[in-house]
Amino acid sequence: MPYLLKSKMWLEKDGRKVFGDGPLDILERIEKSGSLRQAAAQINMSYSQAWRLIRMLERNLGFKILLKQAGGAGGGYSSLTPEAKRLTAAYGAFRREADSALAELHQKYFM
Repeated sequence: MPYLLKSKMWLEKDGRKVFGDGPLDILERIEKSGSLRQAAAQINMSYSQAWRLIRMLERNLGFKILLKQAGGAGGGYSSLTPEAKRLTAAYGAFRREADSALAELHQKYFM
């Protein structure tokens, strides 16, 4: 029976985990939906928990993550800051390339 490869990766700064697959997922969902509330609901996370995650990311990364427009007749809106867009694009591309390289190594050594 072949072995399955599993991996976890994240970015650290000063020994602290600052960004990984979970934050990438919710930020991509916010950008797509325009809503922190909708993004959180899609992954069964409470709105307050999502806000705590955003504040923690901003504190650990050292820059703002969200641009927010308060609700009104048309409702509120959230989008990623330019810095957050650059981070999600870079991390997403890195993960895809790393996953591909790991799959090749897995094939080479275990299949």
